[in-house]
Amino acid sequence: MFDQGQTAYVLITAAMVLLMTPGLAFFYGGLVKAKSVISMMMMSFGAIGLIAVLWVLYGYSIAFSNSGTPGFHGKEGVFSLDTGMFSLNSLVDNAHSTAASAGSYPALAFAAFQATFAIITVALISGAIADRAKFGAWMVFAGVWATLVYFPVANWVFNLPTKTSTGGWLAAKGLIDFAGGTAVHIDAGSAGLALALVLGRRVGFAKGAYKPHNPPFVMLGAGLLWFGWFGFNAGSELGADGTASIAFINTLAAPAAAVLGWLIVEKIKDGKATSVGAASGAVTGLVAITPACAALTPFWGIVLGIVSGAICCIAIDLKFKLGFDDSLDVVGVHLVGGIVGTLFIGFFSYSTTTAHPGGVGLIYGGGFGQLGIQALAAIVVMVYSFVGAFVIGWVIQKTMGFRITNEDEIAGIDTAVHGEEGYVLLDERV
Repeated sequence: MFDQGQTAYVLITAAMVLLMTPGLAFFYGGLVKAKSVISMMMMSFGAIGLIAVLWVLYGYSIAFSNSGTPGFHGKEGVFSLDTGMFSLNSLVDNAHSTAASAGSYPALAFAAFQATFAIITVALISGAIADRAKFGAWMVFAGVWATLVYFPVANWVFNLPTKTSTGGWLAAKGLIDFAGGTAVHIDAGSAGLALALVLGRRVGFAKGAYKPHNPPFVMLGAGLLWFGWFGFNAGSELGADGTASIAFINTLAAPAAAVLGWLIVEKIKDGKATSVGAASGAVTGLVAITPACAALTPFWGIVLGIVSGAICCIAIDLKFKLGFDDSLDVVGVHLVGGIVGTLFIGFFSYSTTTAHPGGVGLIYGGGFGQLGIQALAAIVVMVYSFVGAFVIGWVIQKTMGFRITNEDEIAGIDTAVHGEEGYVLLDERV
């Protein structure tokens, strides 16, 4: 029989990770203008609906097929569609098996856990195109990008080598990415940058930064994200053990330190420490610690948090200097934060686990080998995701149109696209 405790651990952490996407909806929803809050939240909930279905139908098969020789896009060529795993059919048979070894869990539980990763990764991208993207076009992009980019990248990074499979090619090279610094954050951040370039700037971008319309929503969203992130990081161990405990404490310490790092820089730079800054700092620390949560001591987790919070607080201003409109700082937080966390491992990784192999960092005598692998993974995922997202977004823009009109943007995307408003006075409803 399957181990009930381990199975429960995987399923509960999967539910925690799923909560991150509604949390992201609040986080992003509070950052945009009041007349864009419905649109922003719908992009996250749309991702839940679409990506969960695609994952069950064929996404898991692409990402975790264990047959054949690893290719650049999955296990067997461009798409490794194992027909036995289409709609998770073979996993259903496995779930009813009574011959499982002690300490194991149903593969369906793992499939559910990884489904929530696919969902949140796609939802993260939406922040780069807030206020100006058609919902239908976004849904088309989400489905195509997940199929052509996320599912293969998940194979490269998360499909770990076993006795019967060499795993994804980056995992086989010894990449340390415990919970998705490359496959989730660099992946989403690069796609966000590409879409920001395809859709162009919002009306009024040249006037400077937009003020968040609802900071309490932002803080609520950050809190939900932080809670779910414990499942994201500690849950990636797939069992309640010492490694999960290390991941858990680092998921507490790093974002806490990142709040401080962000607020210090924000105070120096802008003269005030803000609630939105505190929330953004927490998310930045969570992003940076994601790949490194099981590879660092808590001390280095705190250092990573402070460093990432400070760097990303500065990085979010790059869009004004370089002239691209990354609406909600997906690039400055997720791309930059993901890169910082991924490379930090190459210097400060102190040990490895059997389930997540990799080398020791430079300061612990590991040489430059691990740093090179980390850098390779960051560059490959960044380029692949950016090019893929840019091409997909460009084709959508040239065919069905991705961006709403300037008139609809000024009037408000919520009413123009969804026919709803986030805030309506009571007397207007009567």
